[in-house]
Amino acid sequence: MAARNVKPETPNTRFSSQWVGSGAKSSPLSRYHESLAVQNRFPGRLFLGNLVEKRSLLAQLVRRDFEQRFVGSAVGWVWGLIHPLAQLLSWTFLFRFVMHVKLPPGEVTRNYPLFLFAGMLPWFLFSDTVQRSASSVLDQANLITKTVFPAEIVPLSVFLSCLVSHLLALALLVAAAVVFLNQISPFILLLPVYLLVLGLFAIGVGWVVAALHVFLRDTAQVLSVVLTFWFFATPIMLVESQYPPWARGLLAANPLTYLARAYRDVFLSSRVPHAADLVIAAAYGVAAFVLGGLFFRHVKRGFADVL
Repeated sequence: MAARNVKPETPNTRFSSQWVGSGAKSSPLSRYHESLAVQNRFPGRLFLGNLVEKRSLLAQLVRRDFEQRFVGSAVGWVWGLIHPLAQLLSWTFLFRFVMHVKLPPGEVTRNYPLFLFAGMLPWFLFSDTVQRSASSVLDQANLITKTVFPAEIVPLSVFLSCLVSHLLALALLVAAAVVFLNQISPFILLLPVYLLVLGLFAIGVGWVVAALHVFLRDTAQVLSVVLTFWFFATPIMLVESQYPPWARGLLAANPLTYLARAYRDVFLSSRVPHAADLVIAAAYGVAAFVLGGLFFRHVKRGFADVL
């Protein structure tokens, strides 16, 4: 019988037959491309996965950070109310009773202390988050370098810790509005939306300064100077119409301007908050969150060499 001419099977032809026979979806290469496609479709998938997986650790960080701020004090968390009240009283004495600053007609209220307090609160939440985020990665250096730990949740825990004190101050503002203005705006239900926008912006900026401070230890000092100028470029003690015309461009470019205005609308008046303010503030918040997260993710590869 004549021998049949059979072409010997090589590893390449064997791999090709398995590829064709099993289908492209079952191949390792195909699954790799599919995973890349999913990652490209959801750029925040890794962060959200770490957030869900490490939620208990995040809660512990928030609780420990909040407790350490008032550890050993006689009144504990009440200091979270005493500090803003002390600044409120000092500024009220200066601007109302010494400089005789009066609110112009057409503002949300003629009560200057409440006007000042409502504008202070979003600024305090933002500045406290950013200032304390600057050194947060260095403070958790042992945890970051010795364990498998997503460093990006550290500034997030700082914001959530500051948010606890912020909510206490908001409760005080609501009580003051009831007592002195005899009203509660129904648009206070929009407060979680503004808190989300403010949180996105504060965390995004916090990621940037936290990453820079690991490599440049002067970042915290530079930040304190920047925040000082930023504070006076925010309409907290004065209304926007009292600023000179050349400075109003800074107010328009400042996302805290829209958040301070929104807080006053929500807590001190019954008028509908400006939708444009929310859209502009949300655009700033999302942009800062995305860009700050990408910057932190890129820079944190070198943390282990420096921490």
